[in-house]
Amino acid sequence: VLSFIIFICYIASLATSFMMAPLLEFLLALFLFFAYASKLNEKFKGLYWPLMDFLRCVTAAVIYFAISIAAVSKYNDGASKAAGVFGFIATIVYAIDFYITFNDLVTFLKQGSSESPEGRKSEDEDSDSDSD
Repeated sequence: VLSFIIFICYIASLATSFMMAPLLEFLLALFLFFAYASKLNEKFKGLYWPLMDFLRCVTAAVIYFAISIAAVSKYNDGASKAAGVFGFIATIVYAIDFYITFNDLVTFLKQGSSESPEGRKSEDEDSDSDSD
């Protein structure tokens, strides 16, 4: 919703060149929401969905921060200032989201790395018993 509001503000402002970033972020967020709601993430196991969400949040935070600084400093109309302020708020929201998602990624990676040596140990034991 925040990306859509920023998109509308950029359309109404003099900084229309920045409108593509919030539009893409809105569409990506809508796609991921639709994917989770329709359980596409369970059907396509080959993709690690939290990693995609993490990368989207990191890039969104960086891009929103950059275009918000440019919109606030370069343009003097009210819609550009409003889009910049909403962009700073979106930067904070996306930063919190990628921090939460990063913690999920770390627990997943720890869980995956702890399972793989055990699997190797059981394979090694099988190969040792075959050589006897």
